[in-house]
Amino acid sequence: MDRVYKKIEIIGISGKSFEDAIEKASKSLHALAWFEVTEQHGRIDNGKIVEFQAIIKVAFKLDE
Repeated sequence: MDRVYKKIEIIGISGKSFEDAIEKASKSLHALAWFEVTEQHGRIDNGKIVEFQAIIKVAFKLDE
């Protein structure tokens, strides 16, 4: 079975968690096959974490 996939990098941002940021990013595309977290960042305001950022690479199957 031959298949063709496209791999791109996207960024998800959440005020809850890294996992939520990954889910938000992956919901923007359909038919995802896999993801790889390449970076995680956060933003701190007044000593409190206020934003989680996840940079992920995702692959999705292309139509033939």
